[in-house]
Amino acid sequence: MKLTNKFQRIVQKLTANPKIVALLDGLGAALTAFSLGVIMVLFNDLFGMPKPALYLLASIAAILAIYSLGNYFLLRKNWGTYLKTIITANLAYCCISIIAVIYFLSKLTTLGLVYFILEVIIIIGVVVLERKTLSRIKA
Repeated sequence: MKLTNKFQRIVQKLTANPKIVALLDGLGAALTAFSLGVIMVLFNDLFGMPKPALYLLASIAAILAIYSLGNYFLLRKNWGTYLKTIITANLAYCCISIIAVIYFLSKLTTLGLVYFILEVIIIIGVVVLERKTLSRIKA
């Protein structure tokens, strides 16, 4: 089986279950909060983003993690509302991250810039998955 077929099957399985998408989103947001608020703060010289900006971004990611994981554990219906909200929140987080990168570009190291670019790419991928899930549950 080709890799693209395997990937499509994984996407189909994920989009069939919004609860799993909420878990994926929540765990990803928790990992982001930890990466920004702990790892990047401790090794700030390697990344260059000022600590106050890291704390702000980590706080937003933590709130999104709590929201998604809370929905994973507690929500039984109305997944459409959850998905619309988290899609919007994830896109807003991406915009805030991009603004921070632009504002602090002169302070960022190459590693810091690569981190934030990859983070935005991954979040956009999650948003695409969430949109597919939303359209699937509406159908």
